[in-house]
Amino acid sequence: MDEHLVALEKRMQHLQEAIRQALTERDTAQVNLLGEELTRTQRAWNVLCGISDGLETARPEPASAPAEPSHRGLPVRDQVHQALTLLAAPASPKLLSQVHQAFYSSPLNTARLTTLRRDEERSFRSAPYGRAYYICPALTSDLLSPARALLALSTWPLEQRVVGPLTQRVHFLTSALRLADAAEHLAGEAELSPPAQQLLLHYSRNIHGDTTQGPLDLAALRRAAAAELEIHADDDADTRAEAARRARQQLGDAEQIFGNILRNTARLRRTS
Repeated sequence: MDEHLVALEKRMQHLQEAIRQALTERDTAQVNLLGEELTRTQRAWNVLCGISDGLETARPEPASAPAEPSHRGLPVRDQVHQALTLLAAPASPKLLSQVHQAFYSSPLNTARLTTLRRDEERSFRSAPYGRAYYICPALTSDLLSPARALLALSTWPLEQRVVGPLTQRVHFLTSALRLADAAEHLAGEAELSPPAQQLLLHYSRNIHGDTTQGPLDLAALRRAAAAELEIHADDDADTRAEAARRARQQLGDAEQIFGNILRNTARLRRTS
């Protein structure tokens, strides 16, 4: 646990320095983003120290973000951050666009995402931790290399950014739970928007044991997702934890975020 506390403390220090710089430049938007990230990092530190409940960090406010008005004017980078924060799991550009359309009333320009990820890595390598967060690839559990077409947030722990053989299914199930919570919060007494209904029906129809016809039933979706998640979650968590351990031992800061370069992957194959 000590290494995680040290990492979080370093992260808080970087964020505090970045906030001071943003205040000097009178960049209010950046100050707000950095402040929110500092709050989340402090909360994670509190949890590790036993100061607060672990559930608060494990499921960080899944339904609060979509309650805000539409943010059509936000840069693509911030839109990706919104969608990933809601999902709390690595996701493809297509899914990120669907989620943003369903819960923030505007689709993402997915054509920009390849360039965005490259820009994020260049920015980190030129000024490490200069931003509150970076859009980065998920990492494969075997080679610790960038996972194809899966984006994540650098602020997530390695275990959350690693993908193994079962992870895609686990993420599908956990995303279903989070989106169901968000939809319930967003809709209130009103009817869900067509994009949100279509997205949730897609989840409902692709989870074993849930109904494939009829209207959307969020309670049934939750039950089916939770039941299947119990089958896969422990094995998947073990795989990702072991891969995260190897990544911390074998990779530098930049590679832990953006993945191991291909010429070095042979030496990083799974070892005890």
